[in-house]
Amino acid sequence: MPIIDVKGLTRDFEYYEKEAGLKGSAKNLFKRKKSIRYAVKNISFSVEQGEIIGFIGPNGAGKTTTLKMLSGILYPTAGEATVNGYIPWERKDAFKRSFALVAGQKSQLWIDLPAIESLNLNKHIYEIPDEQFRETVNELTEMLSVQDFLKVQVRRLSLGERMKMELIASLLHKPRVFFLDEPTIGLDLLSQKSIREYLKQYNKKTGATVLLTSHYTKDIEELCNRTIIINKGSIIYDGSISNLRKYEGSSKIIKLTFSSVVDPSLLSKFGKIIATEQNLITMEMLQDRISVILPQILSTFPVEDFTIENISMERIIESIYTDS
Repeated sequence: MPIIDVKGLTRDFEYYEKEAGLKGSAKNLFKRKKSIRYAVKNISFSVEQGEIIGFIGPNGAGKTTTLKMLSGILYPTAGEATVNGYIPWERKDAFKRSFALVAGQKSQLWIDLPAIESLNLNKHIYEIPDEQFRETVNELTEMLSVQDFLKVQVRRLSLGERMKMELIASLLHKPRVFFLDEPTIGLDLLSQKSIREYLKQYNKKTGATVLLTSHYTKDIEELCNRTIIINKGSIIYDGSISNLRKYEGSSKIIKLTFSSVVDPSLLSKFGKIIATEQNLITMEMLQDRISVILPQILSTFPVEDFTIENISMERIIESIYTDS
């Protein structure tokens, strides 16, 4: 049985339109135009125990709304869902003890108190025995290398240190399901890598299920074997990361460095111009045409260096958004 099972989940919001100005305000008193916006529309998917799933999409796609419904914060307009065998919006005590939600832009820590105080608060909320609490805190702080920051005011911590403390606070009660909403947003590369490594270790050790949203494709590529892509409230892709590569088609990225400035328009007949930066021009070109076209470019223009690369995951995902 899937640990997360979603069938036809829908969430819409009603709102009223208003014309600008005083006249619009007066008109709005007597007649208002109601509209409905679907944040999530009839989505279905299932997640097995121990999976790490990348749940991605552009801003406003419905990612956070979905996580809020699966964690019981929002009621759906229609559809069904179970997490750990519980209906989330019934908010049973046993359900709330079985999952954790971490949002990179929200904090559960008291910023004016040392981090250990917030951890102690969670200890009492989840009724964690003293010995288990000490062992868990020691283990998690060692894994994330933040042992020396437990007694430091949260406001004095760096963003990366605070995010690590947020993860520790959420994992004290050892949840079976972990919802992560952009946990690495705004972090430097070293902090992002540290958190990714930690999540890998935690998943391997505990078998916890992770549903991760992120705008950083590095998070998705390194942590997830499967990704669900949502756009405009609907799921447009659900499958393995490796299968995403089929969307790159038969094209390659060619980066050309010239010894002098070259007008990009002169190269447009050879392929699609993606970017220009001083003497560097980046093009997208059909793979089976490279052997014919590249020698023409090399013999016609002052090419100093060139590289041939696969299309990046960012561009593949962007093309899926555009096509949906």
